[in-house]
Parts: sequence; C-alpha cells; structure tokens
Amino acid sequence: MNKSSNLKLIAIVGMSGAGKSIAVNHLTTKGYPKVHLGNMIYQEMAKRGIERTPDGKSEKAFREMIRETEGQDWVARQAIEETKSLIAAGQRQIVLDGIYSWTEYRAFQHEFPGALTVIAIVAPKALRYERVAKRPERPFDANAIRERDYGEIEKMEKGGPIAIADYYIINDRSVADLERQLDAILTTI
Repeated sequence: MNKSSNLKLIAIVGMSGAGKSIAVNHLTTKGYPKVHLGNMIYQEMAKRGIERTPDGKSEKAFREMIRETEGQDWVARQAIEETKSLIAAGQRQIVLDGIYSWTEYRAFQHEFPGALTVIAIVAPKALRYERVAKRPERPFDANAIRERDYGEIEKMEKGGPIAIADYYIINDRSVADLERQLDAILTTI
C-alpha cells in the first residue's frame, strides 16, 4: 500500500503517563478506529488462560516471553492483520495505539510504506510519574514506574519510535491543550 491509496495510519507513541490514551481517545471520537497493540498481548494471555494481575507483572512477563519465543515482531504481526481487516472493511484513517518497539515501527513501515505517521506524546518525567501514581487502574509508585521505564527502553526498544517520530506534542498542560496540539497536527497530515 502506498500514499496514493489515501491510507493514513497514525501511531501514537510515548512513555507511560505521557498522555497517549488521551490522544488516542480524542482520535477515536473523530471517527478513527483504533488498533491497540497492547490488546494483542491481553488477547493471547486470555487464550492461554493467563490472568492479568493488578500490578501488571503477569502482563510484563508474558510480553517479554512472547517476544523472546515468537519474535520481537509478534505483536506487530497481530496488529498488522487487524489493521488490514479494518482497511478491507473500508477504513482509510486508523490510529495505532502503542507502537512500543523499533521492530514494531519497522514492521508497520515495511507493510504500509508512506502511510505511517508517528506522533510522540512527551511530558516531563516527574509529571508522568505523578500521573501514573494517580491512575485509577494500575497505579505505580515512583520506583515501579522508573523500573517500568527502564525495562521498556532497554528490553522493549521503546525509545526508537519516540526518537524518530514525525511530530511531537509536549503534554505538560491541560487535556484541552493536548487535544488542540493534536488537532493542529491532523490538519497537516
């Protein structure tokens, strides 16, 4: 598929607590269907009868195991198939929630040349940690989120897609400001 097919895949990337979910939700309210890469892990865990623990440790262990045993691109392969299904159903603008790794980024670039735009949502570390600590679902303290950050950067290659993003949104103010910045980017792609 190429740019002339009018296909737009918008990948939202960033570290935990940066505001990715807010950006993705904003795009879905505008009619973009989403492919949530994390759901690939959750669905496979459910298929295998592995319970998700509130602290996220079972998910982390499974995510690392599946990538070691099935390849770093396992999640991308599943998400690409879901994306292709949406395209076959006539969708031309799709949001990708959570490309985590350089391998996943490269897989989407290869499969959909010219169609992928990466938007990185970034925020100061202290603010991200504060946000994650206040989350109603799976809050982490500063040590736990720091450990998660390191693991995602070192083991999951998460820094690559953030570093190579086409656009950056600094999310250190209000939700309305994040949405305004995102809308401004949408007018250019």
